Amino acid sequence: MDRLIAGYHRFRKTQWPERRDTYERLAEYGQSPRALVLACSDSRVDPTMIFGAAPGELFIVRNIANLVPPYQPDTNWHGTSAALEFGVRVLQVPDLIVMGHAMCGGIHALLNGVPAPAGDFLAGWIAIAEPAKRRVLECSPADPQTACEHEAVRLSLRNLLSFPWIRERVESGKLRLHGAMYGIRSGVLTLLGEDGEFHPVPAE
Repeated sequence: MDRLIAGYHRFRKTQWPERRDTYERLAEYGQSPRALVLACSDSRVDPTMIFGAAPGELFIVRNIANLVPPYQPDTNWHGTSAALEFGVRVLQVPDLIVMGHAMCGGIHALLNGVPAPAGDFLAGWIAIAEPAKRRVLECSPADPQTACEHEAVRLSLRNLLSFPWIRERVESGKLRLHGAMYGIRSGVLTLLGEDGEFHPVPAE
């Protein structure tokens, strides 16, 4: 905790004075983010840093393996679905990005089994991606981990369209869906193309 407090002190001394006007404007007028990013909880993957975004520009939803559950309005707890509803229906973001990443621990657990200490919630959560796992293993790829990371993003994009208010905004042209993958070691961002494959973002 001491290192985090030290980081807060640096923030107050350096970044806060530089961005005070931005924060005050956000406090006064509220947020109007450019995009919703659904990313993994992995500490090595920071959407704000990757996209060079300023405060207020991204509405970020993070969970294990960047998964979108199917639309299921009931009395259970639905943190990811609630965040999607707020971002899409209330904030009306124009773009929604599902961003996976290399070396994802959640996908590793999906393929190889949940680590022994994590027995309460993790297995049930990553079971959302079982269709992605089956599809990948049927093809016997050379690198099942990477293939399943990619397929999980595709699955989450399909699951997004099971939400009627997301499908409606996509069909009306008010919302665009995107798939992305981030390479932790390489720092390269790839985007899902119309051909169904991931391609590096073109150089400037």
